[in-house]
Amino acid sequence: MRVEAHDCPLAERVIRRTKTAEQFLGDKAYERAPPRQWLKDRGTRAVVPNKAYRKLPFGFNRKAYKQRHRIENAFCRLKDFRRIATRYDRLARNFLASVCLVAAIVWWIL
Repeated sequence: MRVEAHDCPLAERVIRRTKTAEQFLGDKAYERAPPRQWLKDRGTRAVVPNKAYRKLPFGFNRKAYKQRHRIENAFCRLKDFRRIATRYDRLARNFLASVCLVAAIVWWIL
């Protein structure tokens, strides 16, 4: 998959490290054909809306896409903690530990 400057360069590497999912909920940044093809080859259905200027739009499951707000809410909840939002930790392992600790606290509270 060719990565553009505006794409997340680590997205494919992160997705590759996970188990194959049935669906991939993404925003319009992932609406290009290469990420969709890569996900299709992997056996995952892309649930990504089309940009307004696309001449031949891809189909996607609108009902499943409406559930994407849950993912956004989870990230917003993590970013309520200043240490996560501003990324005080310089080392990736320390940042991951902070995210895991905050996720456990949020899960325990809710």
